[in-house]
Amino acid sequence: MDLTTVLLICAIVFGLYMAWGIGANDVANAMATSVGSRAITIKQAIIIAAIFEFLGAFLAGGEVTSTIRKGIIDSSVIGDPNIILHGMLATLLAAAVWLTVASRYGWPVSTTHSIVGAIVGFAMVAVGAEAVNWPKMGLIASSWVTSPLLAGVIAFILIMSVQKLIFDTDDPESQTRKFVPFYIFLTATVIALVTFLKGLKHVGLDIDGEIAVALSLASGILVAIGGAYFIRRIPKSEQGGSKEATEDNIEKIFALLMIVTASAMAFSHGSNDVANATGPVAAVLSILETGEIAQSSPVPIYVLFIGAIGIVVGLATYGVRVIRTVGEKITELRPSRGFAANLAAASTVVFASSTGLPISTTHTLVGAVLGVGLARGVDALDWSVIRNIVVSWVVTLPIAAVLSATFYFILVFLFT
Repeated sequence: MDLTTVLLICAIVFGLYMAWGIGANDVANAMATSVGSRAITIKQAIIIAAIFEFLGAFLAGGEVTSTIRKGIIDSSVIGDPNIILHGMLATLLAAAVWLTVASRYGWPVSTTHSIVGAIVGFAMVAVGAEAVNWPKMGLIASSWVTSPLLAGVIAFILIMSVQKLIFDTDDPESQTRKFVPFYIFLTATVIALVTFLKGLKHVGLDIDGEIAVALSLASGILVAIGGAYFIRRIPKSEQGGSKEATEDNIEKIFALLMIVTASAMAFSHGSNDVANATGPVAAVLSILETGEIAQSSPVPIYVLFIGAIGIVVGLATYGVRVIRTVGEKITELRPSRGFAANLAAASTVVFASSTGLPISTTHTLVGAVLGVGLARGVDALDWSVIRNIVVSWVVTLPIAAVLSATFYFILVFLFT
C-alpha cells in the first residue's frame, strides 16, 4: 500500500476508535439519568441511542465539526499540510486512549476537553503557541463553565415546577396526567426547532424560519398527543390507596416522558459530540485529497455514519461504568427528577450545536443533575463523587495534550 492509503486507513480507524470512546463515556453520560432512574433499561438505552445518535450526527452534526476544524488552530500560520495531517491523527488517538482509560474507571470526562486538549498539544510542539487561536480557546473555555451553570439553572427550575404543579397539590396523579403532555410538547418542540432551522441545511434542505417554527410546533403537538394517549393507558391508582402506590404510578407516567427526553438527549449529543470524531477525520481526508490546508471542508456522509456507529458500539460495550457514576452516585434519581436533568441538558446542548459552539455534554449533564439534586437540598448530593468528577475534568486537558504531543512525534517518525 502507498502512504496515502495507509494514512487514510489510519484516519478511519482512529476516528472509529474515537467514536467508540465517545460512546463509552459521553453517550453513557447522556443515557445515565434515564437508566439510573430505572425509566429505561440498558438495552432500551442502546436502541434509543442507535436511532437518535445517528439522526443527530447526520442531520445536525456539521456546524460544530466546522468550528472544531478551523476554530482552534490558526491554519494561516501552518505552512506544511503534513503538520495538520499527522497532528489530527495524533489528536484522535490521544483523545481515544484517554477516554478508554477514563471509561475503564467510570470517570465521566469530557470528550470535547479531550479533543481540544489534544489539538492544542500537538499544535504547541509542532508549530508553537502562535498556531493556537487563543481567543477561540477562551470562548470555548468559558462555555465549559457557563454550560453546566445554564443546564443546572434550567433543571432546578424544571424540578421546582414539577414540585409545585404536581407533588404539592391535593391530587398529584391527576396533575401528572395533565402536565406531563405539556413537558413532552416542550421537549419535542425544542428538538424539532433546531433540526428544522439548522440541522437539515446539512442535507440540502433550507427551511424558512416561520415555516420551521410552525413545523416544530406541529411536531411537538403530535408527539404530545401520542404521549397523552399512552398516559391514558396507564391505569389510575386506587382511590384511598397508599401514598407509595400513588407515587409509583406517577413515576410510571414520568418514565414515559423519560423515553422522550432520552431520545432528545441522544439526538442533541449526536449533533454536538460526533464532531469530536468526525472533525479531525474530515481534516485528514481533505488534505489527502487536495494536498492543501483548507479553511473548511465538507464532512463526507460515510464519515458521519462511521462516527454514529462507533458511538453506539461504545455505549453497548463499555458504557455501564460511567452510567453508574452519573445516574446513581451523584444523587438519587427518579423519572420525575431525571426528566428535568435530561430536558435541561438537551436544551443546552442543542442550542450550542445550533450556534456552532463546542460544549461538553458531560459538564452540561452533570450540571443538570446537580441542579436537580440541589432542588432537594445540599445533603441530597454525594460531594465525594462530585469532587472526583471535578478532578477528572481538570486533568483531562493536560493529559490529552501530553498524549497528543507524544503520538505526534511517533507518527512523524513513522510516516516521514
